[in-house]
Amino acid sequence: MDIALAGIGKIAIDQHVPALEASPDWRLAATVSRAGRVDGVEGFPAIADMLSARPEIGAVSLALPPVPRFAAAQAVLNAGRHLMLEKPPGATLAEVHALADLAATRGVTLFTTWHSREAAAVQAARRWLAGRVVRSGRIIWREDVRKWHPGQDWIFEAGGMGVFDPGINALSILTGILPMPVHLTGAELDFPENRQAPIAARLQFAQAITADFDFRQEGPQTWDMEFDTDGGHLALRMGGNLLEIDGQPAGGENSIMGEYPALYARMAELVRQGASDVDLRPMVLVADAFTLGRRAIVEPFEF
Repeated sequence: MDIALAGIGKIAIDQHVPALEASPDWRLAATVSRAGRVDGVEGFPAIADMLSARPEIGAVSLALPPVPRFAAAQAVLNAGRHLMLEKPPGATLAEVHALADLAATRGVTLFTTWHSREAAAVQAARRWLAGRVVRSGRIIWREDVRKWHPGQDWIFEAGGMGVFDPGINALSILTGILPMPVHLTGAELDFPENRQAPIAARLQFAQAITADFDFRQEGPQTWDMEFDTDGGHLALRMGGNLLEIDGQPAGGENSIMGEYPALYARMAELVRQGASDVDLRPMVLVADAFTLGRRAIVEPFEF
């Protein structure tokens, strides 16, 4: 099946393009970007140009930043094309609800992806936690924004999510593996005095789970979560790719390269089934953090 990729930035080059090149289901037939290009693939400067020129392309994957994404997503669905959204699926929950309604009306697939749920050890963790009582949990998700988003000022603009851009990956795993619903009870958000989105956040959940997100970590990066249960201790490390049970290795692999191929395989499955997959639970928790969060002003941040 032919697919177009819109937004040729770092995540597209690092993950989307290799996944599509290796996919047995998809052929990357066009790109949309003001500046980015993929060798050997026809490029367009705007989504409307691609949709008009290439009516045979039946699906579009949007890797644009969340704020400008809604208009492009609307255009794709109105053109009767299937749509896959990079996380987070939009700048607001209302936008994504509107897209879900539009996809249903047009009879096309909408897939709101959460790539960290496809990490190597996540499903094993979900199976192990099923039937157990989670007594407490700790999430530590700290990374270097300069490494992963070099010069990308949009991430600290209103709607860019700041530290929740990576933090929502942790929340997608959390909502995907817990055997019970989870909801937020409090948050502390650190905003650089020259930015509109937080650079760090500390969250508290009713289920005795805490989360510590920080965009300022240099050196080794930390993407870990641990849970104490009535049946032992579980830890997920390396963003959900390594599993430990009671302190001992229990599976997974130290690589993130399988996540996006799994997303595109799932997208192909949804298109063939005529189905959609829209899960907004991670985004709800982020919205609740902005609603409940106590705001602190910290030192300015520059790339």
